[in-house]
Amino acid sequence: MRFSGVGFVMLAAICWGISGGIADILMTKGWDPIVMSLYRGAIGFICFFTWFLLRIRQNWIFSTRLYIWSLLAGVGVAGNFTFYFVSIQASSICVAATLMYTAPLFVLFISFLLKIERLTWFKWGCIFGVLMGIILLTGAYNTESISVSFLGAAAGLASGLCYALFIFGFKNASSIGQPQTTLTISFLFFCLMLFFLADNEEVASVVTSSDIGWFLLLGIVGAGISFILYVIGIRRTTPTTASMVAMVEPVTASLFGVLLIGDHLSLIQLLGMVIILMTVTALTGVRNGDGSGSAMTKSLVEK
Repeated sequence: MRFSGVGFVMLAAICWGISGGIADILMTKGWDPIVMSLYRGAIGFICFFTWFLLRIRQNWIFSTRLYIWSLLAGVGVAGNFTFYFVSIQASSICVAATLMYTAPLFVLFISFLLKIERLTWFKWGCIFGVLMGIILLTGAYNTESISVSFLGAAAGLASGLCYALFIFGFKNASSIGQPQTTLTISFLFFCLMLFFLADNEEVASVVTSSDIGWFLLLGIVGAGISFILYVIGIRRTTPTTASMVAMVEPVTASLFGVLLIGDHLSLIQLLGMVIILMTVTALTGVRNGDGSGSAMTKSLVEK
């Protein structure tokens, strides 16, 4: 069972990594990041709603707290998708995916502020390691020739912060209702929110464009199938294992960017990327091991 769980989580991470590459392709064709995020979320909502209907008796629940936490998760995932795409547009998929992976760092900070857990010397060391990795990856150590624009770096970190917000909202909502219920409510609010922010003319033009296939693939791979695979997978493995396997996402996204799109990383940027990924993975593993755990993985394993 554990092996199959690892396989599901790995497939989900690969899907998320590929979705970043698809988004990069669409942006080179001139599509707006908000429009792409809207379609990714809308197609994901259709998948989650179908999953919800398959077991509607077990999934249906009326709770004000469930709706509030699910709405918060919806805000988080909407911001995560949008800022991630903006970061890809302003920098590269390699940089964007790596900076988004700093989400556990924001989870740690929020947990500390809410007095859910305490900071240890090891965790402070991990924080310092991630910061050093970000400096190397973005080229901030040399202000005269920064390799990544401020917008690209800021949007990448914002996507990580929003992902942390999604984790907290999803964790609390899933403690009340089923994951498919939470995902359905979250992505419904996601769609309503981005619908008012997106360019309606561009949204409508997607349906008749030659790129509709890319949009469908982005939504199915990047939201619908991937989230369902992840939910199934983490129920069959430990939170620590799931967190480490999830590192496949930024690696997949980076390989997609380098091999298929033509992105390039200097040796210093590559070193920064490795430092961030390894440090965050170690941090997540230790937090899972000491009982504080990854909020998202832990809450779903307990369901």
